[in-house]
Amino acid sequence: MTFDINMIKKVYERYPERIAAARQVVQKPLTLAEKILYAHLWQGNATEAYERGNSYVDFAPDRVAMQDATAQMALLQFMQAGKAKVAVPSTVHADHLIQAKIGADKDLQEALNKNNEVFNFLSSICNKYGIGFWKPGAGIIHQVVLENYAFPGGMMIGTDSHTVNAGGLGMVAVGVGGADAVDVMAGMAWELKMPKLIGVKLTGKLNGWTSAKDVILKVAGILTVKGGTGAIVEYFGEGAVSLSATGKGTICNMGAEIGATTSTFGYDDSMRRYLAATGRQEVVDAADKIAEHLTGDAEVYAEPEKYFDQVIEINLDELTPHLNGPFTPDLATPVAEMRDKAIANDWPLDIEWALIGSCTNSSYEDLSRAASIVEDAVAKGVKPKAILGINPGSEQVRYTAERDGLIDTFKKFENARIFTNACGPCIGQWDREGAEKQEKNSIIHSFNRNFAKRADGNPNTHAFVASPEMVAAVAISGRLDFNPITDTLTNQNGEQVKLDEPKGSELPAKGFDVEDNGYQAPAEDGSAVQVIVSPTSDRLQLLEPFSPWDGKNITGAKLLIKAEGKCTTDHISMAGPWLKYRGHLDNISNNMLIGAVNFFNKETNRVKNQLTGEYGEVPAVQRVYKAAGVPSIVVGDQNYGEGSSREHAAMEPRHLGVKAVLVKSFARIHETNLKKQGMLALTFVNAEDYDKIQEDDTFDFLNLDSFAPNTPLQILITHADGTTDTILANHTYNEQQIGWFRAGSALNLIAEEAKKA
Repeated sequence: MTFDINMIKKVYERYPERIAAARQVVQKPLTLAEKILYAHLWQGNATEAYERGNSYVDFAPDRVAMQDATAQMALLQFMQAGKAKVAVPSTVHADHLIQAKIGADKDLQEALNKNNEVFNFLSSICNKYGIGFWKPGAGIIHQVVLENYAFPGGMMIGTDSHTVNAGGLGMVAVGVGGADAVDVMAGMAWELKMPKLIGVKLTGKLNGWTSAKDVILKVAGILTVKGGTGAIVEYFGEGAVSLSATGKGTICNMGAEIGATTSTFGYDDSMRRYLAATGRQEVVDAADKIAEHLTGDAEVYAEPEKYFDQVIEINLDELTPHLNGPFTPDLATPVAEMRDKAIANDWPLDIEWALIGSCTNSSYEDLSRAASIVEDAVAKGVKPKAILGINPGSEQVRYTAERDGLIDTFKKFENARIFTNACGPCIGQWDREGAEKQEKNSIIHSFNRNFAKRADGNPNTHAFVASPEMVAAVAISGRLDFNPITDTLTNQNGEQVKLDEPKGSELPAKGFDVEDNGYQAPAEDGSAVQVIVSPTSDRLQLLEPFSPWDGKNITGAKLLIKAEGKCTTDHISMAGPWLKYRGHLDNISNNMLIGAVNFFNKETNRVKNQLTGEYGEVPAVQRVYKAAGVPSIVVGDQNYGEGSSREHAAMEPRHLGVKAVLVKSFARIHETNLKKQGMLALTFVNAEDYDKIQEDDTFDFLNLDSFAPNTPLQILITHADGTTDTILANHTYNEQQIGWFRAGSALNLIAEEAKKA
């Protein structure tokens, strides 16, 4: 079955004209990213060349995807927009609310029991508004999108930062907050600053123990967690063509970990093979007609330095397996160097758990390569030292893998756990035995993120990111420093044996198969469908519009917290056990900034209440300020809001009365989310002014009443001793975004326009 084939054909039909118009205004050869962007302009054909990193541009995405945790708030907002049906094809995927503990069947049933109210809400609201619903157990959103919806040259947005996974099939796929998704579902333009372009030239070919995962682990080490911010990463070269489509997806997926807007590859034979294998020959036939437009121009790839803002070259022949971590996905270490580095940093070398799966590495190819390592170890009489956990990416992948014996292979390890086709440990949905003891330990996984506490809630768990085959090898050895290229293992007979290189299948030889893929099609006419939210529910809460700005300067604002160091969206709005409140804004606001480190006492969730002089939990102190009608601000460090796209990290401070977030720099999605919710997202003109902020400070904005694009805001800071500092704060608001601030939120503007219509 090919979803939305008529929409795809329409996109392709307009490509030649749109590309011709783009060439006329740009007057140079085009990268793939530029072709897709210019082909999706809201206005239609291009009439001007946009400046990378500066011009705000309105786009018309082809589709929207949402996962169950973020979909709740997105759809609660959509209910306020006054629309009868979504304007573009949209889907919701129930994958985040399933906790891994015992095994697939029991864990899925437990999730259904605990989250029935939320799943019923999502099912009914999807039915009402024409949204496809992928039920619990159907699979992880990004793997399901790759299998069913992604298409070369398309543009999509999704309420999850790893929406970028669809770049593996040549899309520009971007993670956004729910408010952005609401705009597009409501039939409005989606605004994005024209991205800069980073080109990654891949030469050679992967071999031995090296996999596509190692490409992005290497890139993350080069660019760091913020090196891709505001940019699209485009991969090209003979090495890129040699990769499988799911391998490309893995690379694009972890592009979120370098802050990239998205990553993508040009249309090639591996994409043709994958599309055909997943039942989408119609897409191949349509794409082949315009294939020249679905990759970058030859001149671009011949002389990339002329056309990209930055170029990186990686020789796949020389690339070796990497392990990235702990606590940050950009700390890259070649496996051969891990022993010395671990000892120098006192990282625990014994591995207790090894986990394969997540949206990053849960394809059939991934499972087949990992299974080959397990099969080899069993044949050579080697038993695993660590527990091996597996999360298949979709029911189609699981069913096919079971049919082909891969699941039985994993089960040859007595302590292996086959978990549900869901995110599980990758997003903190893991009830790990003993985690509450907070003992120092190491784990290895094929996921994308490894922030402190992310997987199991234990701040002392050192998580390392690697390919599925490396995860399997380390599980067998039980050692972080095991190098399968050079090291041997002792089998049950006391013999020294070496693991064979991984082998796998790009695609299943017998084709994909599935009995029930878990898809629920929406009603043709959903007008009679009732979406019921109980007023006494602690899981779901209808939204009230945020109050508009009064047009005056913010005065008397208190410092809520000065966050020190890395402050990701996990620190601002934790996942794990808090996921159950994603549809209830007031309840989930009780986790606001509880993971951020207070600069003044180096503690988490303990800040000074300036009204009482006492210390308390961050949300509790902020609720006191809100009740007293006292505004507040949050101060942060570099790359504030790194990580997930979760807009709760912006909605919670907005709901509790925080007026502004002032930081050294922002991660892209979080800055946009703050703007959408009617918050002030500001950066220090002089980064060293961060050091001037003291614990008892009060802030007065001096020129907010004349808020305008390209005009810094002046802020008077009054310290407890009566001394003052006046600092400047930059912002990136354009006129439209200032309109969101005036209205109280972007959604308020949508609702106003819907009433006028």
